[in-house]
Amino acid sequence: MPPMTPQSVLLVSMALFFIGAYGVVTRRNAILMLVSVELMLNAVNLALVGFSRFHNNMTGQGLVVIVMAVAAAEAALGLAILIAWYRMKQTVDIEAISGLKEPA
Repeated sequence: MPPMTPQSVLLVSMALFFIGAYGVVTRRNAILMLVSVELMLNAVNLALVGFSRFHNNMTGQGLVVIVMAVAAAEAALGLAILIAWYRMKQTVDIEAISGLKEPA
């Protein structure tokens, strides 16, 4: 098996990030959009850990722990908002969430 290179880690990370970005742009379901954002955050984590390993520096891995904590908080808060919205409107369609704006 060939050794892992920084280019291969970045290639996988970039592919994951673009798949997540595509999911955010094309999906109308808010839950699938949250999953796509989590995929993008995991792509960033992969790049941070990869660079941390290749430079023999633990700073990138420390940043990954912070990003994971923020991602967990984002997921919990986003799901709580979506559950409240679903109980009110019986839908998680993004087009319907535009009703959160204040009336003019």
